[in-house]
Amino acid sequence: MAKQRLSVVVTRRLPEAVETRLSELFDVKLREDDTPMSRSDLAEAMKSADVLVPTVTDEIDSALISQAGNRLKLIANYGAGVDHIDVATARQRGVLVSNTPGVLTDDTADMTMALLLAVLRRIPEGLSVMQSGEWDGWAPTAYLGGRVAGRRLGILGMGRIGQAVARRAGAFGMQVHYHNRRRLRPEVEEALEATYWESLDQMVARMDVISINCPATPSTFHLMNARRLKLMKPEAVIVNTSRGEVLDEAALTRMLRAGAIAGAGLDVYEHGTRVNPRLRELGNVVLLPHMGSATREGRIEMGEKVIINIKTFDDGHRPPDQVVPSML
Repeated sequence: MAKQRLSVVVTRRLPEAVETRLSELFDVKLREDDTPMSRSDLAEAMKSADVLVPTVTDEIDSALISQAGNRLKLIANYGAGVDHIDVATARQRGVLVSNTPGVLTDDTADMTMALLLAVLRRIPEGLSVMQSGEWDGWAPTAYLGGRVAGRRLGILGMGRIGQAVARRAGAFGMQVHYHNRRRLRPEVEEALEATYWESLDQMVARMDVISINCPATPSTFHLMNARRLKLMKPEAVIVNTSRGEVLDEAALTRMLRAGAIAGAGLDVYEHGTRVNPRLRELGNVVLLPHMGSATREGRIEMGEKVIINIKTFDDGHRPPDQVVPSML
């Protein structure tokens, strides 16, 4: 007798290749449009499916997990971050959680450097004047930005992405510094030519650029708060491609408007799509719509990891990328 196929619900549209493979392997319910599921739709999906495949736009909190039926056994997240999922409650109810780590390291590091360059070299301002047809020609003092080489880059969070940023920054001639929960091994520090700072405050006060590359956890919420932002040099800039909650967006906006910080490049926001309108008005800020992982290759690889996690679970084994509360 043939084994019954797992029932899988996917909450958002995924790359066609991923959806096709999911349909070949499982009894899958795909989204017809690319809008987030409502809370009631999520609740219904979690009652009817063996596996839920959510994304960062789905808030899978304890209340939703508590409503899930006995059928749900795996939440196979499409993405590395799982701060939108109450992993502890899922574990208590016997629901496994998996993610897709390591896939987007290079893509996110590339975007970090893109934002850094865009802010320091005033690329959006140049683009705007060209698109408006208002360029009158070259001038010695027009659109003067800052040289990247020789600047001190302070990386907050030296995991996979932080280290990838460090390698890229080194190639641009930047001096690499970092603060991390744990110091890297000496041979890794040497390879990256990175200087460790035990004190985040001391590092922040001495850097030309701060790059946020740490995950969102209770301990990193507003890690770059108003007090720490005030430690930054007036000519320094800050880039965030990690999680919006790590940075106090209101305090950052006030300081940018006051000229206390030279500029910022942001791909993530503290309140999701509700970006501070006063932040959008500033000419020294580059804002992107959470594009750090937006490459075709990366999104397909994410889907492949999701499939491997589900297939391994279906074969009676622990998903290779299972997340447990102690990892957070």
